[in-house]
Formats: sequence, C-alpha cells, structure tokens
Amino acid sequence: MRELQNETLLGWLRTASATSAWTTSVCTGSLLLGAAGPLKGRHATSHWPAWDSLAAYGAVPSGERVVIDGKLVTAAGVSAGIDMGLTLLGKVAGDECAQVVQLRTEYDPQPPYDAGSPQKAPAAVVSMLRDKSRYVQQ
Repeated sequence: MRELQNETLLGWLRTASATSAWTTSVCTGSLLLGAAGPLKGRHATSHWPAWDSLAAYGAVPSGERVVIDGKLVTAAGVSAGIDMGLTLLGKVAGDECAQVVQLRTEYDPQPPYDAGSPQKAPAAVVSMLRDKSRYVQQ
C-alpha cells in the first residue's frame, strides 16, 4: 500500500488524531494509523491478513470485529465497519438511538455461509485468500 509512505497523509493523520474526539479506521485503514503512530502500544484490529503488519507498527492486534482503545476505534474487515458505526453511535447518542438506526437500515446479518473469519472458513479458502493478500504485508 503506497500510502503507508505518504508523509503528507501520515502527518495529517497524526495532527487530526491529536485533536479528534474519535479516531477510527476500517479494515486495512488501521495500517495507516499504525504507520502514522497513533496505534503504537494500543489494541487495534484490521482485516486478518494484516495483523502481522499491524503489530510491526507497534499496535497490539486483536481478532475482535471492533476494538475501542481510548478514543481509537478500529474495525476488522469492511463489514465490521457497520458494527463500528453502530457501536460509536451507541456511545455518542445512546443505545436506543443506535438500535433505531440498526432497525431503520434493517441491519440483520444472516450470511449465507459461515466463513467470515479464518477460524471458521475452510482451510483451503483461508489459504487461497492468504496467498492473494501478500500485498498487505508489504
């Protein structure tokens, strides 16, 4: 991911994080926060093939879908971004408000397969994705 060396972006993330109420990321966006510095020594998550890279930036990787460490909030894969949004809404506006939004959007996940994590997916599927995800480690 070439943006990991984009000092203009990384500098902006450092500055924005220093004054934000919340600093958040979804999926491998947490690698950008890691490269910028705010995740150093903090618990965070990302898309699972990126956990080793996240650790290389000094973060403590977690397999949870949403991780809150102080004002830093990270979500695992893309679908976990919805969970993160509802979690933050509950913290800011209350659980009932978050439940209204969940109902309004009819967010009631019922995936057709139970392969949404490396612990649940068939080994061949995990291996296939891991081989295609090597770019995350760069």
